[in-house]
Amino acid sequence: MRSLPLSRRGSPLAAGLTAFCLCLALLAASARAAGDDTDKLPVPRFVSIGTDRANVRTGPGERYPIDWVFVKKNVPVKVVAEYGRWRKIEDADGALGWVYGALLSGRRYAVVIGGQHTIYAEPDASAAPVFFADTGVMAKLERCHRDWCEIEAKGYKGWIPKTQMWGALPAEEFE
Repeated sequence: MRSLPLSRRGSPLAAGLTAFCLCLALLAASARAAGDDTDKLPVPRFVSIGTDRANVRTGPGERYPIDWVFVKKNVPVKVVAEYGRWRKIEDADGALGWVYGALLSGRRYAVVIGGQHTIYAEPDASAAPVFFADTGVMAKLERCHRDWCEIEAKGYKGWIPKTQMWGALPAEEFE
């Protein structure tokens, strides 16, 4: 029996580590194939419906019955939980259900709540009014600073207090 130099034979520890890493990679790939791919984004967070039709189910999977259907794109929803590729969402009325993650979009929208409100030119109630928005008006959410968010609706842009809209977390700020 011929012995090989140590540099060609390799160490048992290196072979064991290589096998361990290969097993980890295979496990990760099989978990991903099984649907374990949460976004790793914070929960709760706001997103919007990304398609013209999105089924909302009673549980996270196609085996669960459809509870209701969104038939309009860009409706703001809050992701409150994740299970694999499914997102548990809450709408502005507080209704909860599960939506397949691919039907959601990261585009931000908001809905005006609590009556008719003045939308201002600046994030200040003493600023010039730009337009008025009634309850239910959906608007694109441009950015949020402290207690105010800038929205765009029907070609008009302005600022609204967060308390008068649904679509951003109380302490959330973004550009």
